[in-house]
Order: sequence, then C-alpha cells, then structure tokens
Amino acid sequence: MQKESKNLEYKEKISKSYLKTVNAYANYNDGEIIFGITDDYKIVGISNPIEMCQNIENQINDSINPRPNYTLNINENNTITLFVKKGISTPYRYNGKAYKRNDTSTIEVDEIEENRLVLLRMNLNYEELNVIDDNLQFKYLGEQIKKTLALKEFNLDTLKILNLYDTKNGYNNAAKLFADKNNMPGLDIAVFGNSINIFKRRIAFAGESILKQYYDALEIYKSEYIVEKIEDGFRNKYELVPFDAYREALANALVHRAWDINANAKIEMHPNKIIISSPGGLMQDMTKEDFMEGNYSRLRNPIIANIFRRMNIIEAFATGIRRIKATYSNVLVKPIFNITPSSISITLPIIDQIDLSSSEKKVLESMKQNYSYNRGDIEKISGFTKDKLIRIFNSLLEKGLIEKGGKAKSTYYTKK
Repeated sequence: MQKESKNLEYKEKISKSYLKTVNAYANYNDGEIIFGITDDYKIVGISNPIEMCQNIENQINDSINPRPNYTLNINENNTITLFVKKGISTPYRYNGKAYKRNDTSTIEVDEIEENRLVLLRMNLNYEELNVIDDNLQFKYLGEQIKKTLALKEFNLDTLKILNLYDTKNGYNNAAKLFADKNNMPGLDIAVFGNSINIFKRRIAFAGESILKQYYDALEIYKSEYIVEKIEDGFRNKYELVPFDAYREALANALVHRAWDINANAKIEMHPNKIIISSPGGLMQDMTKEDFMEGNYSRLRNPIIANIFRRMNIIEAFATGIRRIKATYSNVLVKPIFNITPSSISITLPIIDQIDLSSSEKKVLESMKQNYSYNRGDIEKISGFTKDKLIRIFNSLLEKGLIEKGGKAKSTYYTKK
C-alpha cells in the first residue's frame, strides 16, 4: 500500500478534520483522501458507504467556499476514495480559513500565502501589482540599459517595453525594485573573520535599484575572493570562489526570490565559503528536483528575469543552478543547496582549501558515484564504529562532498 504523502491521506473514520485537507488540495494540488484505512495502513472499511458518501458531499458543499471540484468512489473493500481537483478560484476557505499541505500534514496558510492565492486566481505575480507612485526615477537603470543594449534614449516607451509601466495602470512593483530610490528590501552582506563573532565589515543594500545592488555585490566579492600571487616573476590572479558561481547565485537570489516577504537576501562571506540565502522557498508547483535540474515550470518574477536576461546577467531562464554546479565539476568540494519552506540558500566553498582526514578520505573513496549507501554499508567497508562514522558523515556533509536523503532507518548517503 502506498504511504501517506503530500497528495495522499488515509482516514480511519469520517470526521470533519478531513475538510482542511480537501481545502488544501483545492488550493494547491490534486489529492486523494481514502476513508476506512487506519494510521498503520490496515483496511477496516466504512459502514454504510453509500450514506457516508452523501454525508461527505453535504459537508464539503456546506463548509468550503467556493465549492471545490471533487469525486467520490466506493471501492470493493468498502473504503471510500475522495479525489479533489486543484481549483482555479483560489483561495478556497474552510470556515473562513485557507489551508495547505506540509508534507503529510495540513496547516493554515499565513497572510502572505493567502495573498498569493488571490494573485493566483487573478493570474498575476506580486511584481505585476500596480503601485501608487508617479515619482519613480530610473537614472541607474537607464544608464545600464543604454550601455548594454546600445540605445540612444531611455524614456517612458522603454519602460513600457520592459513591462515596468503601462498607460492605464502606471508603474508596478517590478518598476519600484529597479527605481533609484524605493522602500523595498534588498541585500545584507556580512564579511566575517575566522569566526562568526568577528565582523570585518557589514554592508546593507536596500531602498535602491536591485540592478545597482547586483553590481555593487560583485565588487565586494572581487575585493574579498580574488587574490594575486607572484609566480615565476608574474602576477597572477586567482578566484578563491568561482566568480561565475557567485554571479549566478547572486542573480538567483534577486531574480527568483519572493519579493512579497519584507526581508533582505543575505550574503555571508567567510574565509572558507560564501553563503547566499534568499527569502521564500520553492514555488508551489516546483519540487526540489525541478530546482536542482533547472526545470522552472513558471517563473516567480518574469519581468525581473527578463530584464536581467536583456542585461546579459543571466543567459537563459532556469540555467543558473546547472551553471553553478558546472563551475565545481572538476574539483573535489561541491556547492551545497539548502531548500526550506521559507528560504533557499546556496553555499559556495573555497575551491583550493579542503582538508580531509585519512578517515574521511577512506569513506569518500569507498563510495561510488551515483550509488546510495546506508550507514551499515559503509561500516562494513570501512570498519569504523557507528559513532565515528556519523561524525565523518557530518563532516563530509558540511564540506559539501556527500548528500543525505531519507529519514531515520531509511537514511542514505550519496557521493556528489
């Protein structure tokens, strides 16, 4: 029997708590609820299934607004399958509240998420919402656009072409983000010494064009991670962190972040790594695999992305992650991608500084590419104790050399 998941829930009995899950499926994704199955996946069936189907139908129709699209089916083992179709009239509400699925549980959405459901119904993105501000200035954007695209003029018609302005509604949030002065969030950069308690400097970019923030953040990188060495009488420059990887991760943090969250993206610059974190997790129709492979089914900020593409900052939509990984293809240490419901962070390690103990080397060399191993497999190969192996795994995870998947007894490790 299939285990419970984001799109499948089992209920032993019919109680009104299932209505929250119906609401969540209608708001976000197709899903099934099967009644008559216990928490430990035993089939017990439902008494009077025909009558119960009528009760379910009445409960849904009376409690969820607007009415979702669903079907009911009585199975041969007297279980009842309720299939709910993702709707277009979001947000759907149960007793005045909207819900979403969080793995195998159902939770109430917050105000920001509910606003996104409203925009989804209107087929709009946050960046497209109009702003009441006729005094936006675009001197920096204009200079960069003219220089990059060899334009003679930058005027209101240019802003219309870039989808930052239309005659009927005026400027939108995307225009505000590119304006010279605004009240939008931005970037918070911290340069650390040998510990997180030592700040070499801290720079906060906010209230100015995100294009300027992008270029200024590149200059800070160059001052910290490009070094010169005298070799054979010649002065050679080296990138401690690949410039292309940093540039792509920085652009990703500005182009694909959730701008409706009032928080700055963060760049932590350490002696051995850079961590770039942006507010907002994955879009509702995107999986972690989609993100890692660059399969963006829908851009969160298409206007911003299009301008960055025109400026030759990003080469094509959805290729940034693949390009970051490619810059580390020939080195041992790899980037780390951490995705949570509220943020996405990318760790870019120093490419020429990696210190492996003999035990770490033994474990790493025993793991083949594209194979998954549980702890017991490596214990047999290495001869290390459980506690020692856990410490080694944690160290290799921190250095970005392996990945961890599964949970509890099903935990497995793969070599990057």
